[in-house]
Amino acid sequence: MPHTPVSEVQRTRAKQLRRAMTRAETLLWRHLKADRLAGLAFRRQTPIGNYIADFVAHSCKLVVELDGESHNFEESIRHDARRDEWFSSRGYRVLRFTNDDVMKNLEGVVLTIAEAAEQASPLSLTLPRKGGGNPTADASLTDAKDKP
Repeated sequence: MPHTPVSEVQRTRAKQLRRAMTRAETLLWRHLKADRLAGLAFRRQTPIGNYIADFVAHSCKLVVELDGESHNFEESIRHDARRDEWFSSRGYRVLRFTNDDVMKNLEGVVLTIAEAAEQASPLSLTLPRKGGGNPTADASLTDAKDKP
């Protein structure tokens, strides 16, 4: 999938948002950073196209958004729906929580994110070793290791 170009304005805005995270964002970030949640690499305040995702794990295409009180207004709800649709059109699943959810039920929010990431993660298939999994080749390698 081609990379969506990000403007310098978006990059600058994302940096500002990282410096001024809300208390709820900071609490959640402590659980998501440094691959702490199921080994997933989450990024915070990440520009994707014309939007800035609060948290994103690109490996499983999961976006986590925290909404404050301003998201209760009808216009904000429509804007959020457009954002969610845009992310979905690029294969991302969006989870939305309120700041209040995080402050009152952080463990529940983290568990929900972990479950969603697990569902979204592609199955990892074990690839055959060099030689293409040819039984004859595998047997000759084993025989060669056993001989002095």
